[in-house]
Amino acid sequence: MNETTIQPDGLTILGDKTTKRGVKLGVRSHRDRGEGIISTAIAVLIVAFLGAAMWVAFDNIWGSAETSIREQVRIIGSDSSE
Repeated sequence: MNETTIQPDGLTILGDKTTKRGVKLGVRSHRDRGEGIISTAIAVLIVAFLGAAMWVAFDNIWGSAETSIREQVRIIGSDSSE
């Protein structure tokens, strides 16, 4: 019961499924298989690289701040002892 009916608005009815340009609804092409997994993997890699870059930046900023704080504490400590 695969009756094909073309409607004036360009929709095609195949049996009980309405499609546009004759493509069945709910049926994916074999070329699209795995597309979601690949997109997710790319997104995960991008987020991982961003996280790594943020960690390196944070580590450098913290190291610089730590050096500055130690220097200021040493200066304050030496001034108060005199």
